[in-house]
Formats: sequence, structure tokens, C-alpha cells
Amino acid sequence: MSDSPAPRNGGDAEADLDVNILRQALPYMRQHRGKTLVAKLGGHLVKDRVALDYLAADLALLHHIGMRVCVVHGGGPQATELQEKLGVEPQFVEGRRVTDDATLEVVKMVFAGKINLEMLAALRGHGLRVVGLTGVSGGLIRARRREVREMKDPVTGATRSVDFGHVGDIEGVDTSLLRVLMEAGYVPVVASLGADEKGSILNINADNVALEMAVDLKADKFLNLTQVPGVMRSLSDPDSLVTDLTAEEAEGLVRQGLVKGGMIPKVRTCVEAVKRGIPRAHILNGLEPHAILLELFTVRGTGTMITLKPEPPAPAVG
Repeated sequence: MSDSPAPRNGGDAEADLDVNILRQALPYMRQHRGKTLVAKLGGHLVKDRVALDYLAADLALLHHIGMRVCVVHGGGPQATELQEKLGVEPQFVEGRRVTDDATLEVVKMVFAGKINLEMLAALRGHGLRVVGLTGVSGGLIRARRREVREMKDPVTGATRSVDFGHVGDIEGVDTSLLRVLMEAGYVPVVASLGADEKGSILNINADNVALEMAVDLKADKFLNLTQVPGVMRSLSDPDSLVTDLTAEEAEGLVRQGLVKGGMIPKVRTCVEAVKRGIPRAHILNGLEPHAILLELFTVRGTGTMITLKPEPPAPAVG
């Protein structure tokens, strides 16, 4: 039997690449230790089991290197799917779900039940101690039912009164329960449901829930994980990804019409996050394997980072 070491697969080139990645990651790991991160996951990501497992693995690694992690999730696609199965026609106004009595029953089952449980199981599979919550838990969210609003039809220009039903707007939050859990080593997973002072359950936009949680927790990082790489000047051109934006630049892209559709509220949420004191907000493609680690622990990153002011470029790693 030879005493020489067994050959490594991939040879020296692959080993050099692995070492280079580690050299990039280690300083970032030190910087992130002890920091607080809030990650918002859309329902499409939870629906994709492979993507969910990658995201759970990334969040687990962040937790294991000493970050305090809180997850907030929506579940729009799953709610729509269940509505259709039950014969309840989904209704939307400017992308916002109208939540009548029947729809409220659906979102309760989906958000606080199916999706929350599946996320807990995925994170548990990577060794995390997890706790499933809603905005009602521990008085996390103070909300009120949205008033009837005058909405303009984008096609005809005509206005009409819209009753969003059991949709809530956030009046305030109290994240003391989240702090206790994270300090004790747990990862809270919060579904975007709340209740008003009378105890009526309300469906609340998950982006808004995540934003308010992050601000109240004084988070160091806010991640909004979606289905596209980030802010792109042209959806048909993968090389048009904008990797770094100030809040002012991001607002300019919205005004110019270069940010469109469902990306507008995500950009605005990130802009508000940095304006309210969170140092960095990121928009990432949660379907990309290990998108979180690539964005946080490599010089190049993988999505769009939004800050209040321009930041100096990261030093190159030789």
C-alpha cells in the first residue's frame, strides 16, 4: 500500500478556487458574527422544495456562524392555488389580494399552517431550533383593517371604491418576543397575518411585515428573496443586473420606468429600510442555489444591494 496521499478530484485548479472562495468568505463571516438579519421569502420559493432546501441551508450557516436570523414569509401562490381548488375566485387590485371571508379562511390555512410548517421543517432539517409565529403571537404586530380606498384603473383611468376586506395595515410592532427567541438560539419564522385590537384576523403584506420587523429589531441586513436576480435595466438582458444602488438611484430607476411591476414594491421596501436605519438591503433570486451566501460572503455578490449612500468597493482577493 502506498504511503502517498490519495489524489484530490479536480486537481490544483479546483483546490485554488476553493481556497480563494474561503479567503473571500472569512472576513465577511467575521463581520457578520453577532449581527441581526431579517429575510423575507416569497411563496414561490417555499413552493420549490429544492430552492427551499438551499435557502434553509444558507440560513442555517448564517445562524451557525453567530448571526441572529429572523424569517418572514408570504404565500400568495399557494393561497391562490387553494382558492381555485375550493372554487373561490381570487381577486386582486393593483397586485394586492382582496381578502373576503372565504379568502381569509384560505390564507389562515396556508400562511399559518401549510407554509409555516414546511419552512420550519426545512430549517429543522439543517439543525436549527425554530419557532413558528404569526403577527398575532406575543403582540408582534398592531394592525387595523384597511379602509375603503379610491383606486384608479390603470387602463381606463376611472376611479372606483375598493374594499380590500380583511386586509390589514401595520400601525406598530413589538419585536421583544423575537429578541428573546433569537438570544436563546432560536430562529423565528413569522407568517404575515395579524389582528386588530378587537381580535379580528387580518391579512398583511409580507414585505411590509418583514420591513417593520427589521426596523424594530435594528437589523444589520434585510434580504428580500424573490424570483429574479435583482434590479435589472432590461429583463431580457441578464448582464443588465445592477449590483449596487443608493436609495436615491433606486428611486430614480422607478421614476424612469426601468423598474416595473412586482419589482417596484420590493425596491421601495428596500429603500425605506435603508432610510430607516438598516445599513444594507438586498434583493436576491432565491431560486439560485446558495444565493444568500454568494451575496453576503463573496466580493462579486449575486443580487442587488441598496444602501443609503455609496459604499467604497470591496478589496480584491488575490
